[in-house]
Amino acid sequence: MTPPRNPAPTVDILIELLDRPHRPLVLVERHYEPLGWAIPGGFVDYGETLAQAARREAQEETGLTVQLVRQFHTYSDPQRDPRQHTIATVFIATATGAPQAGDDAKNVGIFLPWELPHPLCFDHSQILHDYYQFRYYGIAPQP
Repeated sequence: MTPPRNPAPTVDILIELLDRPHRPLVLVERHYEPLGWAIPGGFVDYGETLAQAARREAQEETGLTVQLVRQFHTYSDPQRDPRQHTIATVFIATATGAPQAGDDAKNVGIFLPWELPHPLCFDHSQILHDYYQFRYYGIAPQP
């Protein structure tokens, strides 16, 4: 009997830097395929809650200790990750300090909405669009 193929749970963390003007976001440049810029995040480990995974991934990729503010939205398009079907739960978090690239991040950057880097990986341009619609206009993403 073939084992079931289930989507893999992941987390992404929209990290707002509280000690910078306009609360910019921290993004990471990926060291591995797919290459490009991404919201910090990764796979949930067995035995870990989504919140634990979000705090761990933020620390591993940016060196920042984050405070989770809220669970923002879940993204589940089977095509969102070219490697496999993933389901991402996105958190909004805050932090202070200077991020440092770690784990599988080649580089780390601090960006305002009008200066986002390219290319963005996965469906992160959609996630960032949804986040800015929510942050500036109070419009939540639709299920």
